[in-house]
Amino acid sequence: MIVIGFITGYLVMMNLIGFAIMGIDKKRAVKKLWRIPESTLFIIALIGGSIGSIIGMRVFHHKTRHWYFVYGMPAILFLQIAVVIILICSPLQFSIM
Repeated sequence: MIVIGFITGYLVMMNLIGFAIMGIDKKRAVKKLWRIPESTLFIIALIGGSIGSIIGMRVFHHKTRHWYFVYGMPAILFLQIAVVIILICSPLQFSIM
């Protein structure tokens, strides 16, 4: 149970960060300030913040004209879901010592 709580907390944190950096980058874009690199936006999505990043894209109307974000962010989410399903359905046993 502790592991599930840790994973849940981690995913909540990463999705909040993904949402926040989309908003921060949009605000910086409007003000023509230094921007968060696109690679950073994708890395945050890859390490667990894909849902927050997608929601941030929609809420802040940010990066919605870039095809690699419009298709890339959902692709990352689907890949993450597939990995979770494969791990759940796999015959391997995972245990914590």
